[in-house]
Amino acid sequence: MSIENLSCNKSFGGWHKQYSHNSNTLNCTMRFAIYLPPQVSKGDKVPALYWLSGLTCTDENFMQKAGAQRMAAELGMAIIAPDTSPRGDEVADDDGYDLGLGAGFYVNATQPPWNRHYQMYDYVLNELPALVESMFPVNDRRAIAGHSMGGHGALVLALRNPERYRSVSAFSPIGNPVNCPWGRKAFTAYLGKDTTVWADYDASLLMRQASRFVPALVDQGEADAFLTEQLKPETLEDAASHSGYPLELNRREGFDHGYYFIASFIEQHLRFHAGHLAC
Repeated sequence: MSIENLSCNKSFGGWHKQYSHNSNTLNCTMRFAIYLPPQVSKGDKVPALYWLSGLTCTDENFMQKAGAQRMAAELGMAIIAPDTSPRGDEVADDDGYDLGLGAGFYVNATQPPWNRHYQMYDYVLNELPALVESMFPVNDRRAIAGHSMGGHGALVLALRNPERYRSVSAFSPIGNPVNCPWGRKAFTAYLGKDTTVWADYDASLLMRQASRFVPALVDQGEADAFLTEQLKPETLEDAASHSGYPLELNRREGFDHGYYFIASFIEQHLRFHAGHLAC
């Protein structure tokens, strides 16, 4: 598969690189970022953490604001950050920030016009890892994490595919999208009005029914403006209690929804993943 290098920056002995490629899954040109730790210079293949960002974000938000490279370099872990939606002039969009470009919600859309491009679930699960593992010194030991909409995506992907991921973590995830405004708007547009279909993309419902487990870590700021209406972390706690799911959910006093919060606890998340990736 042909990919184009857009940028390359040395960071903590490793390299942050940005690429574009033609996605067969999304029917458009996609961009992603990858951090390769210094261990790859010795010829080692390293495990990878896939990071899914939130509404309105691109691959750049996490890579530029979270301060994750220092710890990834120490642990010998690659980080891969895809964009949050398909992009391009022919890709369907909406006037709202919470639907369309920058708001793919990591689902496979079934409704027109969205179904032509919005297949982010399959892209993150299959196409992107296949590309990364064929083109870079990255092995098939994978973890997945994300923030807000991306936290929802990370949890859903891990819950539905426990054989693919060693661990999962999230900051401020949308825990019960079938019962919040963000989720209801996106799922109606992408998946249609049959709400029974929505359950396949709801982390709390999937966790409640889970019989195979991926260790999960969630951090939630108690001063998050979206806490009550949109995020609903109590639904994840209830689901984990019901199924015995190995979920650690930390409520962090005073922290909001932004990247100051993520930067404050990203080290703990990367060490959590490293323990399961055998870094």
